[in-house]
Amino acid sequence: MPLLTDVFAMLGIGLVLCAGFVRLLGLGRAANLSTSNGVKWLALTVFVALCVPVVGALPVVAFVRGISSDLSITLVALCFWSLCHRSCGLAAISPREQTTVMLAVAGAALFMYPLALGWGSWDAYRLGWGNAWGMWLALLALCLLCWVKKWHALPALIALALLAWCLGLMESGNLWDYLLDPWLSVFALGFVFIKYLRLFFRRLH
Repeated sequence: MPLLTDVFAMLGIGLVLCAGFVRLLGLGRAANLSTSNGVKWLALTVFVALCVPVVGALPVVAFVRGISSDLSITLVALCFWSLCHRSCGLAAISPREQTTVMLAVAGAALFMYPLALGWGSWDAYRLGWGNAWGMWLALLALCLLCWVKKWHALPALIALALLAWCLGLMESGNLWDYLLDPWLSVFALGFVFIKYLRLFFRRLH
């Protein structure tokens, strides 16, 4: 019988794949109710197809998990938000808040991954085991800054990751794995690079 962490991880992967499928098809942009209902049922069908055991008594997401490993709470929450926006009419994250989230993720990835891979004499990954006040203070300062700016997305994502970490919903016990993963990090770095490259060329003209 699968453990709770396995079920949670596979459901998260299924949700991310489902959100990506809906986004790639460009669905859910129309505001009319019939389109939203169509996207809702399509997303539900894809999600069930991914998560119900079919191939050798294992769901498709179990095979994807073997390649992707577990996904972060941040990525799962962002994809769930996007899916709800496209299928249920939930307000989208504002462009400014989206940029803030991507900047935070990209900055954290550039800080953590190189050091964790041995590019320095200090391993930043150790901060995520919960006994480093520096990481807690950095997260608190980031949330306070967002609160002053009246940005809600990033503090909400951090709170969800912390809640999941406290509940032990993932196999990993390291807070970093709840906050970010390689897939989200690559996307955030690409997002930030493209955004500021466009801004640079726009100023040239």
